[in-house]
Amino acid sequence: MKKQKHPLIAGTLILTLTGLASRFIGFFYKIFLSRTIGAEGIGIYQMIFPIYGVCYAFTTAGVEIAISRFVSGEMARGKKERARSILWIGLAMSLSLSFLTVFLVYANADLLAIHILHEPRCANLLRIMSITVPFGACHSCISGYYYGLQKTAVPACAQLFEQLVRVAAVCIIYQVSLEEGRTLTPVAAVIGLVLGEFASMLFGLFAVSSESLRGHAKKTPDFPVRSFARRMFLEAAPVSANRVCMNLLGSAEAVLLPLTLQQYGLNTERALSVYGTLTGMAMAFIQFPSVLTNAVSVMLLSSVSESQAAGNQNQIARTIRKTISFCLPLGIACTVFFLFSGKYLGLFFFKSEMAGDFIITLAWICPFLYLNSTLHSILNGLGKTASGFINNLIGIMIRIFFILSCVPRFGIQGYLWGILANQLFVALLNLNALKEERKLP
Repeated sequence: MKKQKHPLIAGTLILTLTGLASRFIGFFYKIFLSRTIGAEGIGIYQMIFPIYGVCYAFTTAGVEIAISRFVSGEMARGKKERARSILWIGLAMSLSLSFLTVFLVYANADLLAIHILHEPRCANLLRIMSITVPFGACHSCISGYYYGLQKTAVPACAQLFEQLVRVAAVCIIYQVSLEEGRTLTPVAAVIGLVLGEFASMLFGLFAVSSESLRGHAKKTPDFPVRSFARRMFLEAAPVSANRVCMNLLGSAEAVLLPLTLQQYGLNTERALSVYGTLTGMAMAFIQFPSVLTNAVSVMLLSSVSESQAAGNQNQIARTIRKTISFCLPLGIACTVFFLFSGKYLGLFFFKSEMAGDFIITLAWICPFLYLNSTLHSILNGLGKTASGFINNLIGIMIRIFFILSCVPRFGIQGYLWGILANQLFVALLNLNALKEERKLP
């Protein structure tokens, strides 16, 4: 039993430490952007991320989870030599989809910006963003491979390296712009995104090649490539389809919110500023403590998969109970902290009273937000991807309902109510989906 707990604790610690460093860098990066490109610029920059999310979901999300599950399953069965072959199969699948995605997004950037996002200024951002897709696919597949091995140092360091390169690139662009008398635009932030993903891909490839040179990669002449490719496709396809569907709905949400804010009476510039303040400033604080729960989530998927492959149902039950007893107190403590300090945080870091108001309102979602990320990872680890998808689908439909019905009448406050209702309801659904495993002795 101790042997099984050790990699989970050690991996979580590594991911937490590097995640904290990455979040600190990203947090001050958001402050830097808020003071250089402004709230409207952040709003325009944030609008491309639903499209980016769809690209990631289509090319990588399911494959990464499949790699992690299959690698951890083979490790549990004592077939370590098959892990590398699983990675190559996953990379081939993901990169094939990635190059197709780059072509589609790049060729149709104007259509997506004008008719989908309703913001023509996003067209150039989408073209630049599309270049990141193959880099991100390669990086994610390698991360899934190491998560399956429960060796978190490589993906953790790759994440930190990505953040450092991204921020350094934008700072250099900013200095050059100052010298030339130009202002920083959202384009610089997207260029930083591309360079960061490229750097993390190189880091991951270097780690894999170094492992081969050390003689850790063993040939598997009897490896059934076609059989594994088919099984991985069947494992990845539902997850990718679910994620694509969720991100399409997320795109609709990102488009509808500024439009309904305009129905409430705000002009286009003000609506984008409110959207940017919420997503680029206030959420940066609310999501900061999730660095710990995200680290736990990553390790839970491979750990639960390994326990399931070994038939250790008692270990799964204990994992679920400990997860709940850890995430809820953390969330409650963060809620209290943000309720009392939200106004000060918004004014001090972003010089925005609106950001402080958003932090105070969003504080109530902390217990459910942090719990949901870990419960969803457990569901994926158990192969209950359909349950996780349905629960998240219901949650996002709740948010869209609030956008359409409450935002035109109550403004952004109506959307904040929708976020709270969404997180609470999804937490209850996730707990119900894990009810049987939770009751095991």
